[in-house]
Amino acid sequence: MKHLLTLRLSLIALLAMLALGVKAQSNEQVAAPELEYVMQLKVTLGETYTAGTTQHGDRVVIPITGGTFEGPKLKGTIINGGADYQLGNKQLGRTELEAIYSIKTDDGVYIHVRNRGIICMGQEADGKPAFYFRAAPQFETDVNSKYAWLNNSLFLCAPGFDPQFKGIVLNVWRVK
Repeated sequence: MKHLLTLRLSLIALLAMLALGVKAQSNEQVAAPELEYVMQLKVTLGETYTAGTTQHGDRVVIPITGGTFEGPKLKGTIINGGADYQLGNKQLGRTELEAIYSIKTDDGVYIHVRNRGIICMGQEADGKPAFYFRAAPQFETDVNSKYAWLNNSLFLCAPGFDPQFKGIVLNVWRVK
C-alpha cells in the first residue's frame, strides 16, 4: 500500500513538471540576473562598543547616528537610533553583520531596513589576499506608498569609498 502511494505521488509530480514545462537539471550556463542601481547610503556612526567574546563569537555593536541616502527614485535621511550588530571570528578572519535601522524619504515616508552580510579577510586561490564585503538589505515600508516596490524585491549592497565622508558608504542594487 505504501509503495503504491509513493508511485502515485511520483506520477503526480512528473505530470505536474510536464504541465509546467519544467526541464531536468542541466549543466548549461545560464545568464546571471541583472542589477539595477537603487541608491547610495552615507551612514554616520557612533562610538563602537563590544559585549566581549560571547558563546557565538566576538560581539561588536556600532551605533548608527544618521546620514543621508539618494538614488534615482528616492532620497532622504537615515534616522538616528539603529545599530550594526557584528559577530566576529578572528580565527577565520570573518565577521557577520546585521544592521537594523530606519530611513525617511524627503516626502516623509519611513522605511525599515535590515541589512545582513559578511565581511571576510582571506586568500584567493592563487594565494593573494582577498577582502570580501557584501550584504543583502531588506526594506519594509507602507504597502500603499510609492516605495512599496522595495517590499517585493531582493537587494545587494557593497561598500563604496568617499575619502571626504566620515562613516560608511553603501551602494545598493535591486536584483531584477
